[in-house]
Amino acid sequence: MEVGEKVTFPFGKGEMEGVVKKVFEKTIYIVADFPKHKGKIVRRSMSDFEKGKKKGSKTKTKKSK
Repeated sequence: MEVGEKVTFPFGKGEMEGVVKKVFEKTIYIVADFPKHKGKIVRRSMSDFEKGKKKGSKTKTKKSK
């Protein structure tokens, strides 16, 4: 991922498109044009863009006494 690259990122129940502004080790800053806020900067984690990696919730199990 490089600065200036167009990407689609998860937003709400769908996806939006934006341009990468900054890239850090675990975080990406994206400039996106929302209907009422042009040029908004959105922060997303790098794991949102990794392909092949499953995202799931961890469940806790109760220990019996």
